[in-house]
Amino acid sequence: MSLKVYNSLTRKKETFEPIVKGHVGMYVCGPTVSGESHLGHARPFITFDFVYRYLLHLGYKVRYIRNITDAGHFEEEGREAEDKISKKAVIEKLEPMELVQKYTNLFHWAMSRFNNLPPSIEPTATGHIVEQINMIEKIIADGYAYAVNGSVYFDVEKYNIDYSKKGSPYGILSGRVLEDMLETTRELDNQEEKRNKADFALWKNAPPEHIMRWKSPWGEGFPGWHIECSAMSTKYLGDQFDIHGGGMDLQFPHHECEIAQSTVCNHIMPARYWLHNNMITVNGKKMGKSYGNQVSLTQMFTGDNPVLSQAYDPMTIRFFILQTHYRSTLDFSNEALQGAEKGLKRLWEACQVLEELAIGTNKAADAELDARCTKLVSEFDEFMDDDFNTAKVLANLFELVPVINGIKDKHIAADAISATTLRLMQKQVKVFAEDIFGLKNEHPKNEQLDGVLQLLINIRKSAKDRKDFVTSDTIRHELAALGVQLKDEKDGTVSYTAD
Repeated sequence: MSLKVYNSLTRKKETFEPIVKGHVGMYVCGPTVSGESHLGHARPFITFDFVYRYLLHLGYKVRYIRNITDAGHFEEEGREAEDKISKKAVIEKLEPMELVQKYTNLFHWAMSRFNNLPPSIEPTATGHIVEQINMIEKIIADGYAYAVNGSVYFDVEKYNIDYSKKGSPYGILSGRVLEDMLETTRELDNQEEKRNKADFALWKNAPPEHIMRWKSPWGEGFPGWHIECSAMSTKYLGDQFDIHGGGMDLQFPHHECEIAQSTVCNHIMPARYWLHNNMITVNGKKMGKSYGNQVSLTQMFTGDNPVLSQAYDPMTIRFFILQTHYRSTLDFSNEALQGAEKGLKRLWEACQVLEELAIGTNKAADAELDARCTKLVSEFDEFMDDDFNTAKVLANLFELVPVINGIKDKHIAADAISATTLRLMQKQVKVFAEDIFGLKNEHPKNEQLDGVLQLLINIRKSAKDRKDFVTSDTIRHELAALGVQLKDEKDGTVSYTAD
């Protein structure tokens, strides 16, 4: 089965066929480093990490570009002239580039905690001002942009008239109709400068108080949000590339504007396949600053936020995201994350057992069970080839867990699974859990520590037999503080579980 992806541009699943055989060019919109990323931001970066990993698994040579927006980002609500970097730099009393470096470092730290692979190239908006200016000049020369009072705006109506005839109207990605947009567009700053309300800024004139500014043919200013991605994707991936990714909240206006700019400059649709992950919501609302419901990644890792009942390991968060198909809404709750935490622990325990199972030479004693296990494993690739369906792969993994545990507990005969099937299970479970899903077992089984723990359990049992309850309770309480719970069974034995 060949890889099929849901293309937001055509609104259907399509067989993935790269422009150059064996090679994939992928551009994903990166963070705006004016502040720390929150849980909602984590989803696209984890999503396109496993997309990247799976493409590598399929044997493609991938050039993965993920930018850093360190200038000229407009607010989500549409207040055009505001640069988040400059505004935050003033608030934190830092130089703009000092602020950018601080939050870029924090972003990279969080991505490493999630075990995300670094992109092939990570360009910055400020490092590509020349390319953005060159692109704007070309758009003006072709008659699709105009300068006024030191700012430059893209002429959306002219583009729409001309390119509708070519099958690429403004709104082709988002499905929006320009006439409707003109009626519903909000009144924004400098609206009077524009020919039409829907026109967007390619370059903004910088007022005297604006910190970040560059010289341009139109005066000192800073680039618009959309032009940076068009400039950088063109530079590193060419006029047309294979995949453009990002959150579905970027479909409009960001990606729509990218398409218009790049199509004018390069005379071709910039990307063939547009992939968009859905949102993480809180009580049905998108997680974001404007809703006052965001939880930063540092807070997720430390538990230092009123909405969190505990701290969550980065791998728990990654597993939580993988449990739902990337195009489906994922609603945040402590209960869901705690469920993910338990599920991940159960998965790692089964993986450890599977790794240690001895491969026998006997034929399968249970042909039906053997066939079912083979089918469950063989469907891993099938599900990933169907638009990266991680949720279905995990469902199959958890159908294998009771079989693995059954063999460990001797409820299922050791030779009930054939050697061929067991080898396949051992290989594929490891490959998918670690290499493709990017999960990392941060609490592996340690025989030495298990021996020390068993020694403490024996000492505690001896203390209880001597009625030395102070020593017995001290051992129990100290281990509990370390996340190890002891439980006295009816037959006098003691079992333990790590939280």
